[in-house]
Amino acid sequence: MPPSTIDCAPYQAELLALAAALPAVPRADLYAFFEDAIRLAKNLPQGLRDGLDEFNANGNQDGYLLLRGLPVEPDDELPATPTSSPPPEDRRLLNMEAMLCVVGGALGLLTAYDQGYGNRRSITVLHELYPTPDPHPLSGATSKTQLEFHTDLSHHAHQPNYILLSCSRGDHEGKAATLVGSIRKALPLLSDEVREHLYDRVFTRRFDADDPQAIAHVKALYGDKDDPYVSFNRSFLTAETPQDVEALNALSSALSEVTEPVLLTRGDLLIIDNFRIAHGRAPFTARWDGKDRWLHRAYVRTDRNGQLAGGERAGDVVPFVPRR
Repeated sequence: MPPSTIDCAPYQAELLALAAALPAVPRADLYAFFEDAIRLAKNLPQGLRDGLDEFNANGNQDGYLLLRGLPVEPDDELPATPTSSPPPEDRRLLNMEAMLCVVGGALGLLTAYDQGYGNRRSITVLHELYPTPDPHPLSGATSKTQLEFHTDLSHHAHQPNYILLSCSRGDHEGKAATLVGSIRKALPLLSDEVREHLYDRVFTRRFDADDPQAIAHVKALYGDKDDPYVSFNRSFLTAETPQDVEALNALSSALSEVTEPVLLTRGDLLIIDNFRIAHGRAPFTARWDGKDRWLHRAYVRTDRNGQLAGGERAGDVVPFVPRR
């Protein structure tokens, strides 16, 4: 399987040229912007493109691909780290936004999601993650508490294949590591009994008390029995029997045991295989000085597992469809 890190420093000049070829104000016309990003993705440096294609085809043991040394503006040329959303419509393109979209265009379709339970913030393709005052404890905007292990949008019928995180600024103290637990590493730690119990075991969650159809059916392990996908989010996987409790605890422990911290610094882009991992984030301290941690995030769909039906465009907003 391919390595989990690619050094992109040798490609900086080529990557800066690609960023310069994108529209300068992406939010003026996001559809046109993403079309350009897909077109330019074909011109990524060959070594980088080969690494992305291999990861897209086969994944790897770690469940992520980290691109290091991408071009980022000098810190004093970046705007202050935001403290509220959405970003200004007229904000000029940042290098790490450009890298996010060109790399995303090489992998699949950049997509926005209605998450289906009142989370309206995410109905955009280009998300920004930064500490905010009084965030929801399950939100990426929290900083003081650890963001617990989860698979993004595992309750959604069109769950994204990849989560992309690009870093314009790291946190001050270098503590805000993304925590990645790969099912390919964790699976050998599970007993045959646990694997058998969880495989294709359906866990349900109702999202709207007034809508009997708003129920998601989530499987912790599914797909190829010998190389399964994982969906892990204890708020969605509600144990109904003592065997459920035991099996979910075993899966949680196995994922925790193989967890790897990935600390994102300026110029890093992390591609998370959202079918193969559960991820979280270590706590850190925000200073509210305009220089706090600032990530850009996007979701990418591919043709796996019914994510695409045909005719979709990069930039589309996918309505909430509970996983069945």
